Amino acid sequence: MGETDGEVLAALDLRRDADLEIAYQRHAGELHRFATRHLRDAAAAADVVQEVFVRAWRHAARYDGAVASLRVWLFTIARNLVVDQVRRDRARPGRPTDPGVLGEVAERASRGSARSFSDDLVTAWFVEEALGLISVEQRVAIVETALRGRPYAEVAVELDVPVGTLRSRVFHGLRNLRAIMDDTGVPL
Repeated sequence: MGETDGEVLAALDLRRDADLEIAYQRHAGELHRFATRHLRDAAAAADVVQEVFVRAWRHAARYDGAVASLRVWLFTIARNLVVDQVRRDRARPGRPTDPGVLGEVAERASRGSARSFSDDLVTAWFVEEALGLISVEQRVAIVETALRGRPYAEVAVELDVPVGTLRSRVFHGLRNLRAIMDDTGVPL
């Protein structure tokens, strides 16, 4: 960005639609990349970018070009929104899939013929693919307890971990699995 671009951006009044649009065109892309990098979710990042410009428009009178550039001010708003989103996500973790549901899907899919393309078989393929995307510890915990139906105590002894650790791996693994499946649009 040249010096004239900086002068143009410093002269913007974000209360005017045309100026807000200029600011959006100049900064939305990099704000989206920033939010995506930290949230690891493009849709959530898009929401952050939208909220950045809504807040910039609402609080345009607070912007002082002598204190910081428009870019710095917008990134400060974005950073605060990202931090708030991360805190909300940590306070309300996603709902994990019920382990019984995975077992039912696997059993129904195994009963189908090799040529059957039922919903359960396709879902089982997606579950198998999604299992490959979570950590090895979580995958083993889910496969052994939820899919194979083995008792937690038995699997914990075999893996040489406390039962609580195994339960935690199953919980977090199922939550991650549900997020992956939701992203692909396949309901469990």
